[in-house]
Amino acid sequence: MTVDDSFRVRESGAAGPVPPGYTVSPTPDGLLVESPGGGRLLHARSGPAPEDSAGSGAGQVDMVVVDAARRPEAIGELRRSGVIGVTTAVVAVGGDHSVRSPAEFARRARLWGAFAPADGHVMSCPPAVWPDARPRAPHRVLVTGGARSGKSTEAELRLLAEPEVVYAAAGEPADPEKDPEWAERVARHTERRPRWWRTEETTDLAGLLGRERGAVLIDCLGTWLTRVMDEHGVWGEFPPPGAEERVESEVRALLEAWRTTRAYAVAVTNEVGSGVVPATRAGRLFRDHLGRLNQWMAAGSEEVVLVAAGRVLDLS
Repeated sequence: MTVDDSFRVRESGAAGPVPPGYTVSPTPDGLLVESPGGGRLLHARSGPAPEDSAGSGAGQVDMVVVDAARRPEAIGELRRSGVIGVTTAVVAVGGDHSVRSPAEFARRARLWGAFAPADGHVMSCPPAVWPDARPRAPHRVLVTGGARSGKSTEAELRLLAEPEVVYAAAGEPADPEKDPEWAERVARHTERRPRWWRTEETTDLAGLLGRERGAVLIDCLGTWLTRVMDEHGVWGEFPPPGAEERVESEVRALLEAWRTTRAYAVAVTNEVGSGVVPATRAGRLFRDHLGRLNQWMAAGSEEVVLVAAGRVLDLS
C-alpha cells in the first residue's frame, strides 16, 4: 500500500516510500498510518487475529482499508474492538474468483457499511462525507431458497461486519451418537462462523427477538416449524384436540416478535411450492404451514431475497 498527501491507496506487492511527516506503525489490528494533520488510517491485517488477542492496538481511526474479499469478518472484528466507530470510513478492497463481479463485491460492501472504490480512486482522510448505507436496527431480512441453494451462506455474509451476532439454531440439537451425519453438518456450519458469534439452540424465537438489540440470525424457519409441529403432535392422522390451534398460536407469537423486534434480524427459510406435490398428509400439512409462514414473515420484512444456485435475487 502506498499513501500520498491525499491518502491515495494502491495495492501493490510492497509498500512504497512514506511521505515526510507521516508515521507508519504496526499494531495488533494492522498497519497504522498517521498524517501530519492528525488523520489516522489503518490498513487492516489480512489474517485472523490470534485467539488471545483483543485487538484495539490502533484505537478508533478515521479510515480503515480492509481486504474484504479475503476476510470480510475483519470489519466485524474491528467494530467489536472499537477501531471502527460511527464516523470511521471503511474501504473494501481486494477481489478474487470467489466474488463473481465488481457489482457483487460492491453489493456486499454496502451490506457491511463499506465503500468499494475503483482503481486509482482518491479519498481524503478523514473523508468530507461518508455515506454508511449499512442496515440499522430495527431491520428485518427474510432469505429464502431451496435446499443447498446458498441461502445460509448469504444470510451469514450479511452479518459478517456486525460486532455482536446471536445465531439462533432452531433445528434439532446435534447428537453424534444418534445422527452423526447431522452432527457433522452442524459442526461445519459452526466452524465457518466468526468466533465471537454466540449460538443459542432454541425454539423460543419470539423471546429471543424480543430481548436482543444487536444482530440476530435465525437458521432456519423450516426446522423451527418442524419442531413446533412435532411438539404439538400434528403429524398423525388423528392429532390431539387443539394441536393445530397451538401451532398457530406459536406462529402468531413469532410473527408479532418479528414485526416489533429492535434487532437487525435475518431469518433463513425454505422456499416451498417449487417441487412435487407431497404424497402424504404430513407433507402437505407442512408445506401449507410453511408457505403461509413465509408469506407472513415476508410481509413484515424490509428486505426479502431469493437465493438460487448461489445467486441472489432481490424480491423487496
